[in-house]
Amino acid sequence: MTVAVLPFLTFAASQVGTPGPANMVLLATGARFGLRRALPFVAGVALGKQLIIWPLGLGLMAIQDDFPLVFEALKWVSVAYILFLAYRVAGMRLSVRETDDTPPGFFAGLIVHPLNPKAWGMITTGFTTFVSTGTPPLQATATIAICLLGLQIILHPIWTYAGQAIAAGLAGKPGEKYLMWALAALTVASVMYALFGGGGAK
Repeated sequence: MTVAVLPFLTFAASQVGTPGPANMVLLATGARFGLRRALPFVAGVALGKQLIIWPLGLGLMAIQDDFPLVFEALKWVSVAYILFLAYRVAGMRLSVRETDDTPPGFFAGLIVHPLNPKAWGMITTGFTTFVSTGTPPLQATATIAICLLGLQIILHPIWTYAGQAIAAGLAGKPGEKYLMWALAALTVASVMYALFGGGGAK
């Protein structure tokens, strides 16, 4: 009656560290504002996943079959939000050095994962695949929550800093609009994969 921690960490790292809607938004935010100014947003993104983990672990999965239309509606609301984020990313331009725009804050980051269908898919897979039957829900939920938070604390700033580094080389150059279009396209593609291609990711 345990959680397979090491296999779950391997799975989760492969998902949290690879491109997905949240990581594309982090990359774009880092490119626009730099890591330091984006830190409140990064913190919100990291903690926002906890808003999925605890309800799922403590009973939401058990009632999913009873209310399928509600969960289907939530899925499509989530898709619409991520597509809106992709649209915003496509229109961003890089100007880390001096920009008067206000970076997205903690609460903006907090809702990224709850509205990210890939996050729901990954966490559901974690509970159904890596938790032994009979494991107390609190133990399972706390273990998965701690594992994912630890990975996000490491990997989310890396994605954000990568955006800052890219901006340093592309800001003001013709290639910047193509970069932002590519990030937006990857965001859309990652959502489509989550919906129609199989397993979830970060």
